[in-house]
Amino acid sequence: MHKLNTKLTSSTVAALEELLQNTARPAPPDYLPIYFLGGYTTGQVIGHISPDFTAYLLEFLVKNPIPYIEMGHDRLTIHHARPVELSESLSQMADRMRQGGFIPGWRNENFAWIDQNGHEYFRLERSAFRAFGFRSMATHINGHTKAGNLWLGRRSETKSTDPGRLDNLAAGGVGADETPWVNARRELWEEAGVPPQISDQIEPVGRIHMRRTIPGRGFHDEQLYVYDLELADNFVPTNHDGEVSGFIEISLSEAAARILADEFTSDAALVTADFILRNTRTD
Repeated sequence: MHKLNTKLTSSTVAALEELLQNTARPAPPDYLPIYFLGGYTTGQVIGHISPDFTAYLLEFLVKNPIPYIEMGHDRLTIHHARPVELSESLSQMADRMRQGGFIPGWRNENFAWIDQNGHEYFRLERSAFRAFGFRSMATHINGHTKAGNLWLGRRSETKSTDPGRLDNLAAGGVGADETPWVNARRELWEEAGVPPQISDQIEPVGRIHMRRTIPGRGFHDEQLYVYDLELADNFVPTNHDGEVSGFIEISLSEAAARILADEFTSDAALVTADFILRNTRTD
């Protein structure tokens, strides 16, 4: 996509750039690190637990040991095992956290934890990934017109996270049996009614690493796989899964203003800011 004629003020550009420079924040020092021992990831910190959860979890694990999991006062250690066995142990731990009210929004869907070499080590309920600060994956698709307007979805008021906030044309967590490409095309159909012959045209444009604390929910650590998709001028998105209450088509300058007015989800704000900066003249 060529640079558009839309121009932003230097202060708006600076604000969007600053937003993108602070995407991957470190876990707070009082968050308990989770170490993984064994395999290719020996000694690696793969998650963090909020201090709000640690006393409850430690008491449970002392009374009810779980295979491959050890917890002390300065760390939780996960020992390497076959993925199916490790997944079962982590599932027991997550289920106990759920019973304690520490994992809301249970979805009965699994995410996979995959290392930097592409190896999958375990699967776990997706809502538990934030409670333990495990790194997950998601896709976000910028839907734009040839003239340069953006299509944005507004999340349903019934969503457990970020209800009513603006989101990209489509976005969603990458399930355990999906690739980002497969997930992006599925989300485009379910959330925006984009048929396969159009979603086949998605263009991968980058990846954004998002890390931030979520009060009462844990630590959000996610790789956002970003795609652009040009839509015909007469295309109007239609939601199929009930997760989007409606869509709006707006200019890049209006999208920038809404980002700075904090109308977006945190993830969609970053993805949209990146799109704006890539496709706007600033000279």
